[in-house]
Amino acid sequence: MPITAADIRREVKEKNVTFLRLMFSDILGVMKNVEIPATEEQLEKVLSNKAMFDGSSIEGFVRINESDMYLYPDLDTWTVFPWGDENGAVAGLICDIYTAEGEPFAGDPRGNLKRALRHMEKIGYKSFNLGPEPEFFLFKLDENGNPTLEVNDKGGYFDLAPTDLADNTRREIVNVLTQMGFEVEASHHEVAVGQHEIDFKYADVLKACDNIQIFKLVVKTIARKHGLYATFMAKPKYGIAGSGMHCNMSLFNDKGENAFFDEKDPRGMQLSQDAYYFLGGLMKHAYNYTAIINPTVNSYKRLVPGYEAPVYIAWAGRNRSPLIRVPASRGMGTRLELRSVDPMANPYLALAVLLEAGLDGIENKIQAPAPVETNIYAMSAEERKATGIIDLPSTLHNALKALQEDEVIKEALGNHIFTNFIEAKRIEWASYATFVSQWEIDNYLDVY
Repeated sequence: MPITAADIRREVKEKNVTFLRLMFSDILGVMKNVEIPATEEQLEKVLSNKAMFDGSSIEGFVRINESDMYLYPDLDTWTVFPWGDENGAVAGLICDIYTAEGEPFAGDPRGNLKRALRHMEKIGYKSFNLGPEPEFFLFKLDENGNPTLEVNDKGGYFDLAPTDLADNTRREIVNVLTQMGFEVEASHHEVAVGQHEIDFKYADVLKACDNIQIFKLVVKTIARKHGLYATFMAKPKYGIAGSGMHCNMSLFNDKGENAFFDEKDPRGMQLSQDAYYFLGGLMKHAYNYTAIINPTVNSYKRLVPGYEAPVYIAWAGRNRSPLIRVPASRGMGTRLELRSVDPMANPYLALAVLLEAGLDGIENKIQAPAPVETNIYAMSAEERKATGIIDLPSTLHNALKALQEDEVIKEALGNHIFTNFIEAKRIEWASYATFVSQWEIDNYLDVY
């Protein structure tokens, strides 16, 4: 059942909510919030879409002379956080951003995803579902409460306590998420020391992206409570696996059927023609949308051979070495899993470009290449070239150049987001490119 304004008013009183967090994401995917007291007057202002903030202070939003922005809360995102203090509870609402003229703001990543969903509905689909698999690291804090790169366990994939000393932290994260309405499907230690994964049930893409942002907030909050620091940085430590956020995607039609499933598939994979076309679109645009789903300098330290992260543009069934695989589940669970996304990505932008790439495949009947069922990591460069497999971009610089050449992906972002994203990332790359690293000092100072 949808949450109503009356439900929210009642819960504010029953649960002694004293503060409201009005949350939204900037273009870089960082969650922002305006916190206000939950007085009757302020609550009515929020529920009537009259809460304002200064948009000029947010990365990539607007100039100072256009700064008045309005927060329109999505009531279905209402949540009372399972933590508080003696002053009462804190609740939150995720908001869309509107201009002073009452128009959706073109720079709002969540609103931009809604625009992509309208395109999807226009061509005959009812929903786009996402099952994300975000990974993160837990590091110790120093005596001043600042994060270190020291892990507090020596665990490995699926290890149990006492090797996995963060077990209690992860368990409390799961408990808090469950209290907040998440349906957690799995929780385990990942490959690298200090690395963890918590998977929650798929949902329609807008709710799933909201869940990703709330998930990050919960993980960081509970980690701090246990004296740890949680980071979703793609590659925080050299020499061990980085963190990804595999995205499991499926389209549903207006009959509630999975549009990717076809039991009579002549190719024997039980995939529909729509699934093959969607896959074709994902493959065609993969090189060009990488800047959005791997948006930082650090992202490309993860996308290297030897650490299970995908490096090559190919697809397969159960083979885990390509960029995209088709997990074994069929029927309603038929889906495509894109494995290159990392948790530094803005989920709203990432899924907007992935959806539009797939829809381009369907609308223009883009044929997917043949699947590659052999271990691509073991293939030589010549073998990959002969098979038509190309590498993903190796740097943010190369990825940005490719993004600027793809009209479908640029349109998926809209001019405002595209322009501001490119500007911010050019500055990031220029700063990195001119920085003298410790590696350079270690390797060149004594020699030359």
